[in-house]
Amino acid sequence: MPINQPSNQIKLTNVSLVRMRKGKKRFELACYQNKVQDWRLGVETDLDEVLQIPNVFLNVSKGQVAPNEDLKASFGTTDQDKIILEILKKGELQVGEKERQAKLQQQHATVIDLITSRCVNPATKRPYPTTIIEKALSELGFNIVATKNAKAQALDAIKQLIAKQIVPIARARMRVRVTADAKEAKKYRENITALIEQIETEDWSQEWACVGFIEPGKFRDLGDVLQKESKGRANVEVLDMAVIQEGEEAL
Repeated sequence: MPINQPSNQIKLTNVSLVRMRKGKKRFELACYQNKVQDWRLGVETDLDEVLQIPNVFLNVSKGQVAPNEDLKASFGTTDQDKIILEILKKGELQVGEKERQAKLQQQHATVIDLITSRCVNPATKRPYPTTIIEKALSELGFNIVATKNAKAQALDAIKQLIAKQIVPIARARMRVRVTADAKEAKKYRENITALIEQIETEDWSQEWACVGFIEPGKFRDLGDVLQKESKGRANVEVLDMAVIQEGEEAL
């Protein structure tokens, strides 16, 4: 004897959910993967391309469609179009397992790339291969997560790697240019160059222009000293955020 499926149940597969709690009930929309963000960014404007089915659900996985009395009690209306728009705008996008894994892999690659582009082996001034950084982070017990800012995670990881020295590692030096009035600069040049690890070029022809390499941690000190000594009349600019050695050349 066949079992009849209730009339308010619809079965859907391979969906991305948008979930919203309103009043005492939780409501869901069944959407196509990756389309919700496109709609929120204005890239996609056709709701038929966003929604797998234009219904409001209490539970998509069970195929349970929200009855009108629940919609009226929670939203003050039974107009499905208005309710769907509100849920799409304000609801929380639920990410499927495949999407979650893909996002985590992408985040992992981004964080590792940020670390390798900003850090070097202090003995060789060259970057480490990604596999070395990944192994060091594993030994450190550092877990990359998909929901946090990649740059913030990379900076935190760099800080911990430098503190623990699981492998010899340091921040790649910054390349900066300091410019000031030549006559005035002679009075405080030594205080500025004391913070510069290596001077690349120095020119006194029209103004004092000094290009050199500094440790990233000293950049703020350099700016503070320059501001104080020049009374705000000198400038420092970053030419390269991270200078690393590739082969025989510095990049």
